[in-house]
Amino acid sequence: MAKSITQEFVKGLWAEIPPFRLVLGLCPVLAVTKTVENGIGMGLATTFVLVCSNILVSMLRSVIPPKIRIACFIIIIATFVTVVELLMQAFTYPLFLKLGIFIPLIVVNCIVLGRAEAFAFKNSVVPSTADGFGIGVGFTLSLAAIGLVRELIGTGALFGVSIFGAGYQPFAFMVEAPGAFICLGLMLCIMNLVGNK
Repeated sequence: MAKSITQEFVKGLWAEIPPFRLVLGLCPVLAVTKTVENGIGMGLATTFVLVCSNILVSMLRSVIPPKIRIACFIIIIATFVTVVELLMQAFTYPLFLKLGIFIPLIVVNCIVLGRAEAFAFKNSVVPSTADGFGIGVGFTLSLAAIGLVRELIGTGALFGVSIFGAGYQPFAFMVEAPGAFICLGLMLCIMNLVGNK
């Protein structure tokens, strides 16, 4: 049982890491990863929703009618998105403003809905919690990695601290929308090369 729980968690860190292996949730990946801070903030918000919705879907799976399960999943997910949105407004308001519309859009993030449908609705609470947490941590690490590359190359700084010094000419293209596509594409390529070995 413990091995199974560990496997459910670990798969989200490599084998099923959302943007790079499942190629899901790309809208926030491309939109909010101008900085590491934004990536981590969005990842943690999504992780909270993933874990809580997986737990509740798993607990209610015997009473949710199969014909209306998707609507039920969306209501559950929307509830937790509202909770995370209110918590961010209360405790991390500047980050909430930076992430903007992408916090409420977690409701329709295919990662969250996909995990509810593919895993939580078919498994008990403990494996569903491990699955949600593993996928969420993997998603957070992915967003942070993309944010790190984009912020470092695009501004020459991390968390507002200059890394390369005053002489560095930032490649500002990386913090614009096309830079997100190029960064994601290169990182997908690297993940596939490493994964195939």
